[in-house]
Amino acid sequence: MKLLFAAAEGSPFVKTGGLADVIGALPKALRQSGSDARVILPKYKAIPEALRASMTYLTHIEVPMGWRACYCGVFELEHDGVRTYFVDNEYFFGARDGIYGHGDDEERFAFFNRAVLEILPHIGFQPDVIHSHDWHAGMIAPMLHKHYRHNPYYQSIKTVFTIHNLQYQGVFPYSILGGLLGLDDSYFHPGGVEYRGGVSFIKGGINYSDHVTTVSSTYAREIQSEYYGEGLDGTLRWLGSRLSGIVNGIDQQSYNPASDPNLSHPYRSSLNTKRLNKMELQRLLGLEQQRNTPMIGMVGRLTGQKGLDLVERILPELMDYDDVQLVMLGSGDAHYEHVFRDTSNRYPHKLAVQIKFDEGLARKIYASSDLFLMPSRFEPCGLSQLIAMRYGSIPVVRETGGLNDTVLPYNEFTGEGNGFTFTNYNAHDMLHTIRRALSFYRQPEHWSRIAQQAMGGDYSWGRSAAEYYALYARLTGVQVPDKG
Repeated sequence: MKLLFAAAEGSPFVKTGGLADVIGALPKALRQSGSDARVILPKYKAIPEALRASMTYLTHIEVPMGWRACYCGVFELEHDGVRTYFVDNEYFFGARDGIYGHGDDEERFAFFNRAVLEILPHIGFQPDVIHSHDWHAGMIAPMLHKHYRHNPYYQSIKTVFTIHNLQYQGVFPYSILGGLLGLDDSYFHPGGVEYRGGVSFIKGGINYSDHVTTVSSTYAREIQSEYYGEGLDGTLRWLGSRLSGIVNGIDQQSYNPASDPNLSHPYRSSLNTKRLNKMELQRLLGLEQQRNTPMIGMVGRLTGQKGLDLVERILPELMDYDDVQLVMLGSGDAHYEHVFRDTSNRYPHKLAVQIKFDEGLARKIYASSDLFLMPSRFEPCGLSQLIAMRYGSIPVVRETGGLNDTVLPYNEFTGEGNGFTFTNYNAHDMLHTIRRALSFYRQPEHWSRIAQQAMGGDYSWGRSAAEYYALYARLTGVQVPDKG
């Protein structure tokens, strides 16, 4: 089966979040099962020079954009067995810092969406499925429907669209409908691309793709409700069986505490060795060096989505009354950056805050922390809890989205579970759950059982890749081999 993944970012080329991890890992997992899975990305200035220098120029074409045609170069690079194509346009991608947040993002990504379709005959790759991700690739399906279905080369291509975070929708003025996308008013209605008088890229992906997925089963249910639906719950309920959730995995070769080069003390399942990493991190960050003091880790964007208002509410109480250390890594909302910096100044031996993103330090936190806190308001999938469990850091999470699908609360009577959970979006429910987890930390028999169950879980892409393959096969009519 021939598969083309279209996205705005992908590891190891360019990354701002979990989307890049998915694009870096899922095609690789599908190739291992025999599919010809390839990726297409914009050729950003932000791609490391060593990778840019390794690319091979294939061709260039002109891409229609409303009343004009724009230059499009096509480059190629094979990395980890996956062939990746790069859409080159110096004005849109090659001469700018950053990936998103430019004043003409609608034009940049309209160009990328049209280019994905235009270049296919020129690279000699006719995919069975184009799998588009998030709003940046949402117009591929309606453009395929409008501009290419009459062309025999494109008639058999099926489309899948994945929502990684419904909060980001790519809504732009009506004027882009014909001016950039080449679509007419027959597409401008609530069952098409119209959203509150504007043109929504994400609605294009949702309404014109053959199937829509999101990154966990719980999130697929949640976004059909008004609370989580971001104004699109009715559109998503209308999909019925065309909407499903498939939980993400992680690259277990990369995220492996036994071989992670960022760790001073690699380990497989030894909590004693894990605590040596904790003491090293305590020294590095200026915390009191105590191997038995429980450490809570947090890694991620400092935004309201991540439940940081709950953490802010209970932080003084946690610092004053609990024998615990907290290590936080991330950047984002200036309010939260100030709150956590200020609190760390008052509790310098208990709270360490690093306002930045540092992949190596993130790995150290996963390997050093005993608990990993994710009290998210909503969380489509979440990768951090999977990575944390792989490293034996026990998650404390709110029961939402992928957190609900991957973290099973510990039951001291049956011995089942790999973490701790709470249901209500409430600061003291969270604090109670943290203290319950800390009580088991002080009971080595229980803690060892929880940690071994967390570290022993299968968080690889294998199962998820099999679910995606079954979906592609159903859409294309390809027979799935019987493994029995």
